[in-house]
Amino acid sequence: MLQNLGGWHLVILLVIVLVVFGAAKLPALAKSIGQSARVLKGEMRGLREDDAAATTPAATAPATSTAAAPVGAVAPVAPLAADDVRHAAAPQNGSTPAA
Repeated sequence: MLQNLGGWHLVILLVIVLVVFGAAKLPALAKSIGQSARVLKGEMRGLREDDAAATTPAATAPATSTAAAPVGAVAPVAPLAADDVRHAAAPQNGSTPAA
């Protein structure tokens, strides 16, 4: 799409941008676009470095903890689903609870 842009096309686009944004706002607009491009480039570089670090094997195996939990520690509990809560709160003798 952009390969077909000639010199005159670019001049016309610049005139349209000048009319729409005004000459006073163009430097701020260009600065904002440049900063956004710089942030995007930095994030992409970081992602590539993370991928490269993840694909290379580690020199040492990560240490695993086999120690038991402390005496007073509480084991994590999975949250109950809504159906489990309704069944747990339902009366066991078949009667309906009074409202």
